[in-house]
Amino acid sequence: MVLIYFRGEYTGDMPMDFQRLQSRLIANLRDRIQRGDVTERALARMTGISQPHLHHVLKGKRLLSMEKTDQILHHLRLDLRDLLD
Repeated sequence: MVLIYFRGEYTGDMPMDFQRLQSRLIANLRDRIQRGDVTERALARMTGISQPHLHHVLKGKRLLSMEKTDQILHHLRLDLRDLLD
């Protein structure tokens, strides 16, 4: 298991594992879709993930692999730090 530690005045030390980071990424994606910044279809096309699989991920029925998570982060120009804030 990979743990990422970050320090902040309000948080102290808090372990951040892949599942928590992935949950934050999925919440970020849901928010982007809800705001109309991107559609599920467009996100699926740009990342090479099938639209049905992405839909199930966003609904919490499936998980993303580390590779697919990296692809999404790369295509949306997100950094792990963006998920920590």
